[in-house]
Amino acid sequence: MSKFLDERYNSLAAYVPGEQPQDKKYIKLNTNESPYPPSPETLAAVNVGETEALRLYPDPDGRILTKKIADLYGVESKNVFLANGSDDILNFAFIAYCANGRKVYFADITYGFYSVFANLHSSDYTVIPLEDDFSIDADKFCSVDGCVFIANPNAPTGLALSLQEVEKIVATNPDNVVVIDEAYVDFGAESAVKLVNKYNNLLVVQTFSKSRSMAGARLGFAIGNEEIIADLHKLRYSTNPYNINRLTLAAGSATIDSQNYYDDNCQKIMDTRAWTTAELEKLGFFVLPSRANFIFATSDKIDGGELYLKLKEQGVLIRHFATERIKNFNRITIGTPEEMQIFINNVKEILEEN
Repeated sequence: MSKFLDERYNSLAAYVPGEQPQDKKYIKLNTNESPYPPSPETLAAVNVGETEALRLYPDPDGRILTKKIADLYGVESKNVFLANGSDDILNFAFIAYCANGRKVYFADITYGFYSVFANLHSSDYTVIPLEDDFSIDADKFCSVDGCVFIANPNAPTGLALSLQEVEKIVATNPDNVVVIDEAYVDFGAESAVKLVNKYNNLLVVQTFSKSRSMAGARLGFAIGNEEIIADLHKLRYSTNPYNINRLTLAAGSATIDSQNYYDDNCQKIMDTRAWTTAELEKLGFFVLPSRANFIFATSDKIDGGELYLKLKEQGVLIRHFATERIKNFNRITIGTPEEMQIFINNVKEILEEN
């Protein structure tokens, strides 16, 4: 760090993304990307005409895409906010509702960016431990005195709260914004979007990165009460009004038009998830019941870190966390059936060697 950095940030522990090695070809099961390409309609939307139009600024309000998302989820355009990935929205929410000593609550084992944003914006944050089975106890987030952030399904566990549990949290915090981060909701969980018109303190955040195969395009959206959406727009226009490029807007719009294609891909991933879970359990692994496009698994036959390293040597990347409570677990993104067969074969070989 340079001597010029504001001293407030000297001790900041930045978010660490999953590995993106370039030294050789890997089967990447470490960053929760989709194993399937965007739809033909999405690919066609990124055409010569749109590329030539890059000389022009994009629509700062993304009105075409905003309207399509609103129609898909049964809300009004005024209830939809677009951003450069869902992390952008989470950052804005921390600035708007948690900065400078304001209180915020999130789980101890959850998406790692929450603690980073809390420290970055000087939030007064409380970490609520997961239960022994790694589930979130909804009651512990009810009637608190600050903003609430919950990843549902949670990461890296893959466990999900029911809609009834989510509503209980929202209903008991009428004076606090409740942010439900639904990056993985399309893989078997129930979205809280249907609660938006009932509660004015709910913000639901989703992304095109996982179920819609657009991690590299950086596109996220939020659905919430008109006033909360206006808060986010105020911050966006105070930082970067043109935060989504023309090609991403075009691709996102075509993606909504081909929703059936992505729904089919989600089903494929859920089917492969069930197969992979069963195969790991045959090998003696304990696997949490995931509602995401990844599974969280551990075995008493091999250390989690050792399994990660040995798989990496064989060209398969999974995600290992050094946090004490979960250091023997690994998070495994669900790839194609062929990729998961290779993964299982390699795990078998490693266990036999041990």
